[in-house]
Formats: sequence, structure tokens, C-alpha cells
Amino acid sequence: MDVPAKRQIVTDRSEAMVERAYSFASLSNYTTRERLLIKLADLTMYSLIWSICRTVRWEVSGRENLDQIAQDGHLPILALWHDRIFLGTYFFRNRDFVVMTSQSFDGEYIARFIQRFGFGAVRGSSTRGAVGAMVEMARLMRLNCPAAFTIDGPKGPRYVAKMGALYLAKKTGNAILPFTITPKKYWRVNSWDKLQIPRPFTTALVELHSPIYVNEDADEQLLQTKRDELQQVLDSACVRGEEWRRQ
Repeated sequence: MDVPAKRQIVTDRSEAMVERAYSFASLSNYTTRERLLIKLADLTMYSLIWSICRTVRWEVSGRENLDQIAQDGHLPILALWHDRIFLGTYFFRNRDFVVMTSQSFDGEYIARFIQRFGFGAVRGSSTRGAVGAMVEMARLMRLNCPAAFTIDGPKGPRYVAKMGALYLAKKTGNAILPFTITPKKYWRVNSWDKLQIPRPFTTALVELHSPIYVNEDADEQLLQTKRDELQQVLDSACVRGEEWRRQ
């Protein structure tokens, strides 16, 4: 096989990988009832997020941190708490961020509604398919797709940062961007993450924090130090958010 042919194969595979991330997956492995429920949950969540979040007023700080990552020739790896995904999905819509969703019934409808907002989805989680999903996310970042992690997901413990974003930063050389959204008024879902659903017409405080880089030769001790740094940034942001909410 000549070199141009090899290059074409690589190009075709890359395009197929990107297409797969941003397209609905087949539901052929699900029962008819499950397929209907997935589609219903998908459309319900999309409609709910869209109808509420389009009324929210935004106070944003730290845009320069996102801009600086691009100016340095890198891509952002968003890192946020799982309970902020309702607002986070809308705020970063249509920017091609790739996220990891679980290989499950719940993961499938989540993948679908976030894809409607312009995100890509890679199947896997910290409990199943994690290694393969992480490899695919790294490949997608090399194809110029930014990434995002709910770093205490998929099932907690709540507000305890896991290592996924750090491993991806080490593997790709890209920057972790700690990210918080605090709604002034909201409902709280009785789930493990205490999901925050903003009330219509409320104000939300958005903070984009200084990027965190991880060297490609970082050992486990340094990775843990970086994880602690990320944890501290988001913990402090939550405290500030609560103070802002009480004003």
C-alpha cells in the first residue's frame, strides 16, 4: 500500500470517529419499550434545559482563562461538579466539547440530549469501559475536539475529584479548565449529586478558573498533587458561590 493510500485510511478512520461521537448511536440492542423511553427522556431533558436556561441571566468571570488556553495552542478540558451539568450543558452548547457517558440505559439518553446541544459523546465510565473511552477521548482531542468531565461522576462521592481529567491532560498536553456555575435560585433533585435545576429567570454566576497543566512525564505523586489543586480550586469556588448566593 502506498503512502497516500495509508494517509487516506487514517483520514477516513478519523472522520468516522468524530462522526460517531457527534451522532446518535443505534438503539438496536434495546427493546422497543426501552427505545421509546430513551427517546422520551432525551427530548424531555433537552426541552427542559433549553426552556429554562434561555431565561437565565449570566454573570461571567474568567473568560480570559479560556482565551489564554487557545492562545497557547491548546484545547480546554472542562472540569466541573456533576450537580452543575444542567446549566453547564447550556452554557457551553455548540462548542464541540466531548464528554464521557456511561454504557447504560441512562447513559444513552444523556448522550442524546447533550448531542442535541452540540456535544460529542464517548461511551464509557469510571466503572465500565473507562480505558477504551479515555483512549478515544485522547484521539478526539488530537483531532481538535475539546473535552469536558463531571469529575465526581458518574456516581460520586459527591464533590470528590477523580483522576480522569488529569490523565487526559497528561496524555494530550492540553489544559484542565476548572469551571463552576452557581444559580441564585434553584431546585435540588433528590439524587446522589443533588442536581441543581435553576429556577426560570434567575441569575447564574459563572467562573472560569486558571488552567491546570499536567506534564507528560508526571508520576502518580504529581498527579495526586494536581488532583488536590483541582479539588481546592473547585471547593473554594463553591464557597464563593454560596456567599454570592446569599447577597
